[in-house]
Amino acid sequence: MPYPEQMVAPMRAELTTAGVEELRDRAAVDAWFAERSGTSLLLINSVCGCAAGSARPAVKLAMSLDRRPDRAATVFAGQDLEATARARELIGDVPPSSPSIALLKDGELVHFVPRHLIEGQTAELVARELGEAFAEHC
Repeated sequence: MPYPEQMVAPMRAELTTAGVEELRDRAAVDAWFAERSGTSLLLINSVCGCAAGSARPAVKLAMSLDRRPDRAATVFAGQDLEATARARELIGDVPPSSPSIALLKDGELVHFVPRHLIEGQTAELVARELGEAFAEHC
């Protein structure tokens, strides 16, 4: 059962106020993935501690770098179920993981950070890994 929206709203705002587009339904996900040119970052967000402590802050830090994706979006696992399921279908051949971060170039997955590489890491460390991927692909 999804958490109450009043609990989740600050977690959503943490990213949207940083310019990350929120994809709340299947149509929004399909429209976002339809734009295949350039580089794109997708965070599969969650309520868990590793998302709060590392994933969301890491994405915010990484998106402030000089080399970064052309655009960024997020879906919220456990909240926006249809959007999350559709995003997972379209990311590529990776196991479902929340949180996780996907970097796509021209619509193809080029870098993926699953939960087990986020959990227990600092936001700075995860952001550094993202920065290295950005330097290579963006």
